[in-house]
Amino acid sequence: MSTSLRVGIAGLGTVGASVIRLLDRQAAALAARTGRSIKVAAVSARDRSRERGVDLGSAVWFDDPVALAASDEIDLFVELVGGDEGPARAAVETALASGKPVVTANKALLAKHGMALARLAESQRVALAFEASVAGGIPIVKTLREGLAGNEISRVYGILNGTCNYILSRMERESLSFEACLAEAQRLGYAEADPTFDIGGFDTAHKLSILTSLAFGTAVDAEAIHIEGINTITLDDLRSADELGYRIKLLGVAQRTADGIEQRVHPTMVPKSSAIAQVMGVTNAVTIDADAVKELTLVGPGAGGEATASAVVADIADVARGIRSAPFGLPTAALEVAPRRAMQRHEGGYYIRLSVHDRPGAAANIAMRMAERQISLESIMQKSPGRARSDGSSGAPVQVVLLTYATSEAKVREALEAAVGDGYIAEKPQVIRIERE
Repeated sequence: MSTSLRVGIAGLGTVGASVIRLLDRQAAALAARTGRSIKVAAVSARDRSRERGVDLGSAVWFDDPVALAASDEIDLFVELVGGDEGPARAAVETALASGKPVVTANKALLAKHGMALARLAESQRVALAFEASVAGGIPIVKTLREGLAGNEISRVYGILNGTCNYILSRMERESLSFEACLAEAQRLGYAEADPTFDIGGFDTAHKLSILTSLAFGTAVDAEAIHIEGINTITLDDLRSADELGYRIKLLGVAQRTADGIEQRVHPTMVPKSSAIAQVMGVTNAVTIDADAVKELTLVGPGAGGEATASAVVADIADVARGIRSAPFGLPTAALEVAPRRAMQRHEGGYYIRLSVHDRPGAAANIAMRMAERQISLESIMQKSPGRARSDGSSGAPVQVVLLTYATSEAKVREALEAAVGDGYIAEKPQVIRIERE
């Protein structure tokens, strides 16, 4: 057997500790599969005294992850610190510049600096591996980069944030408010004290930018992503979706169009019959539409120590075997800077929920504004108003739900803006896109 692979791990939180446990538990199997033993030779974390439930007795301790990355004590640097700047970025750059392969789970770092890091890895002829950066234990990076190399991909989309999926699942199943479900997610540790990064869609956007590059051979372009979160979703929306045969999910969607790459993160209505609609709780799922395999859906744990450690260890094993792939599937010089497709040009069906003043002419006005822009309506639902007044109206706003056939984002927004200006709509309209099979 060849010389041991000496691994240095920066970051000993839940994932870091799980990586060490998994490497220890599977030591014999990994040695047999890779042809060499794998040893955690050095570590770095902020607190030496913290009990982590792992044996670090033989590992050299570094207080500074950058010093660990530069050390001759290791052959491979594993970054589990997190963050798109600071120690994480400095340590990864140091390791690559010194000729060491890097394994990271840091989607924020890759979304912001992925191209520069990939170029650095190429110049030093070392691996930059990041299976754990997207969808936890689901092997989506290797699937796109290697498993589907013979396919032309037209669309990739999925549930990439377990926190949001957990909140929407509980709201639907238990008729709980968004606020109640968020509080429970925080209590269980699924959401941070400041949950903006998750519920605002930014975590999903970082992951989507990586998948887009792998799927379409383009440079990572997180700035091109249209982002909406789930904080405006109400129980009324979930109930209406159910009545119409849909379920609401926060999706990250990337697809190639005739005039550019469209990247978007937003709440989406998906048919209840679709595979992705069945994914509940903290589970993640990614669906790939391609010419040879048609539709492929991967489902699994999107977070958690063991699941993420599984992906990290898979990358470590590849390094131990001597496998080095172009980080984003193609050499960085071959990655296209794809044209950005404006969200206003997105075409599809739309769910629109309106709070309409209950007075004569309201419905006709809204229908007229839609017709002016050639928006065809698939269905209209009106919730029962309160007790009628002498003029036939109830006094209170009436909830009206519209479902459109395929149209453009711009037309929908223009029609609603005109209807609001006419004075018939009481509150800001709710618009949710529909992703049909």
